[in-house]
Amino acid sequence: MKRWNVGVLTVSDKGARGERIDRSGEEIRRMIPQMDGEVVVSEIVPDDWLTIRRQLIYFADEIKVDLIVTTGGTGFAPRDVTPEATRSVLEKEVPGLSEAMRGSSLQKTRYALLSRAVTGIRGTTLIINLPGSPKAVRECLEAIWDVLPHGLEVLTGEVGDHD
Repeated sequence: MKRWNVGVLTVSDKGARGERIDRSGEEIRRMIPQMDGEVVVSEIVPDDWLTIRRQLIYFADEIKVDLIVTTGGTGFAPRDVTPEATRSVLEKEVPGLSEAMRGSSLQKTRYALLSRAVTGIRGTTLIINLPGSPKAVRECLEAIWDVLPHGLEVLTGEVGDHD
């Protein structure tokens, strides 16, 4: 089985200014090895559409990671623009993953209905938006954990035909 190269992008104004510890990004970095992944790049950027877009393109097109996991900027706050920046770089959306994460989170909190997180594909890179709390990161990743390796295998050409 291939070891997946992963990029982690934390979207947080306070985090980018060094005013907040990136606990959500830390949680992603802690979990990724469990799916035979290796975090090869990790950045913290402000809640800025153009900056988020540039980093997603850089991770996918230049570093060529297999998976980008973002955390933060998926809510209702005026500066929450991660889904819009993500959609601007996607070639295909993968709504099932986002729906599964919201559905799983909804069993724990009604606030899951307020998540605007999206998931999709750019080239051979899967991009997943997660909320900005470590607990939500863990719960959302656990909701899709079992299908991620297969999805990445298909996306990157590691597995072809399906019986």
